Amino acid sequence: MRNPSTPQARRTVLALLGAALAAPALPYSAHAAADVRATGLDDPAKKEIAMQLVSSAENSSLDWKAQYPYIEDIGDGRGYTAGIIGFCSGTGDMLDLVELYTDRSPGNVLAKYLPALRRVDGSDSHDGLDPGFPGDWRRAARDSAFRTAQNDERDRVYFDPAVRQGKADGLRVLGQFAYYDAIVMHGDGTDPLSFRNIRKRALRSAKPPAQGGDEVTYLDAFLDARVWAMKQEEAHSDTSRVDTAQRVFLRRRNLDLDPPLDWQVYGDSYHIG
Repeated sequence: MRNPSTPQARRTVLALLGAALAAPALPYSAHAAADVRATGLDDPAKKEIAMQLVSSAENSSLDWKAQYPYIEDIGDGRGYTAGIIGFCSGTGDMLDLVELYTDRSPGNVLAKYLPALRRVDGSDSHDGLDPGFPGDWRRAARDSAFRTAQNDERDRVYFDPAVRQGKADGLRVLGQFAYYDAIVMHGDGTDPLSFRNIRKRALRSAKPPAQGGDEVTYLDAFLDARVWAMKQEEAHSDTSRVDTAQRVFLRRRNLDLDPPLDWQVYGDSYHIG
């Protein structure tokens, strides 16, 4: 998650998101409904593509499974960034992950850092984490239980909410992915740059299929809103993960992200055959 929050705020946000997603969606055409049922980002093959796309932007690699041990401070004000989805010590999702891992595997190598992770939440501080935390994170990544915890937190906090909201809006695979990538970078808190507020900004100029709108027109509006949000923060001001990736697929009307896929991020070229 990319926007700082307190543990209480995180719990509140997740509760609000769950309630919003549980609300009945507005009716939309049977054709759109059939499309969403038939082609979801949660299909295993599509989910693998989603993970590769995000990894190309987050780690400059398609090998997302090699990112479990990844950890560094990238200087974005969010402390350590680590793992398969960029869990951050300053934004609470890393804390949630280590708490889950410790619930499942008491006495693990990261458990001793929980007090420090609680203290640094909401800041870029390494207080209580240095010098041992990065090495211990990499050691923990050799444990299948920790890798499973990373997968589960990725799905709970980012992937599943994005797919649910995308389906509720009548979006196919590309739209669901656009939501997922936005939640990964911006989180879904209450600040103006969060996913939910990016979506609200898009809704002011276009309707999704669930509300009778054209899918391509709506996704253009959503990506416009996403680019606006990215440009508000220096750390996210390079918008190529939208401009030369998601917009490329949209221009080609590849709404189901069917391979072959060719795109660029930060000037690097990628291909999925």
